[in-house]
Amino acid sequence: MNKDFMLKAVYLAKKAEETDDVPVGAIVVKDGEIIGEGYNKREADGDPTAHAEIVAIRQAAETLGSWRLDGCELYVTLEPCPMCTGAIINSRIETLVFGAYDKKAGSASNESVTNLFNLPYNHIPTVYGGICEKECAELLTEFFKKRRV
Repeated sequence: MNKDFMLKAVYLAKKAEETDDVPVGAIVVKDGEIIGEGYNKREADGDPTAHAEIVAIRQAAETLGSWRLDGCELYVTLEPCPMCTGAIINSRIETLVFGAYDKKAGSASNESVTNLFNLPYNHIPTVYGGICEKECAELLTEFFKKRRV
């Protein structure tokens, strides 16, 4: 686990905000190298599946030429939703590192709505939550505060 990778995900989250998307950023790392990165593009692309994690996972799979992301780490600024948790399981990501907990849609910890990793799927990653939590949560708080004005 590397805090610099999470800070890179924070940087990407800020790019999502520029297109009026919820500021979430993600990167996939293998052997210390970034092989995929993404940020929320649902508004920009008009695609409900264009979450930061999905964008980063797709890019990583393209980089490796395989859907199997064995030995990879995913860093994301917000706890993954059920769709993204499923993508993590199906892509065989080894380690998930996330920043802010998502009490309304989170599916990767016992602190949130549910923890899909508690179910007996064929692959369960190692999970670290709350990494750079303050920085990640502040991005979201400020984004939604501006939208309510």
